[in-house]
Amino acid sequence: MKIALLGYGKMGKTIERLAIEAGHHVVYTSSQNNEEGDINEAEVAIEFSVPAAAVANIKKCFDHELPVVSGTTGWLAHYNELLNICETRNGSFIYASNFSIGVNLFFQLNEQLAKLMQPWKEYDVDVTEIHHQQKLDAPSGTAITIAEGVLAYSEKEKWVLDSEDPSHLNISAERIEDVKGTHIVKYDSDIDNITIKHEAYTRDGFAKGAILAAEWLIGKKGVYSMKDVLGFDKL
Repeated sequence: MKIALLGYGKMGKTIERLAIEAGHHVVYTSSQNNEEGDINEAEVAIEFSVPAAAVANIKKCFDHELPVVSGTTGWLAHYNELLNICETRNGSFIYASNFSIGVNLFFQLNEQLAKLMQPWKEYDVDVTEIHHQQKLDAPSGTAITIAEGVLAYSEKEKWVLDSEDPSHLNISAERIEDVKGTHIVKYDSDIDNITIKHEAYTRDGFAKGAILAAEWLIGKKGVYSMKDVLGFDKL
């Protein structure tokens, strides 16, 4: 397939490398101050930029009638606006807070564990995420997705960053040099704890999932998620 890459930082370059290894072609790249190639030659777009640029990038893909896969987080206040544009233009769109297949398996595991823990009120739950110091948003989009999975089966009111209020689901966000992404969910009681953890070693997992989503999206119309791509909606 012929790919347009919107966002050409570390993630964009990783996607480019793995896409070429898989036999695909990158025909267009764009970053804050540079544009190369012809977006009109592309069959699908993969968007990994920064929160301030994501909305304009996705709209640009809709303007060019390009199916678009977006992994940028921190812009979701505009999500419904973009869904409306996608539907009006009969477009194709997948957003995910994390495209890693391992993380999406973790999302499913997290929801199942939250469902199992629902009757056991003696356990308190919290979420921790750890990323590199260049990550712009906190908490991570992945941590928010995890928190939403917990809240679906919890009496807690909402998730809050660094909260000590027991009615809130606390998310702790740590920034440490060269951490690709670690997410931990812990259920703690007076006598024991239950912990699940996902740790990314490289960016390759995120990139491979985004390429898989782009391959899947070509030829489809509508708004989808990684649950659709991986078949989890059928479980």
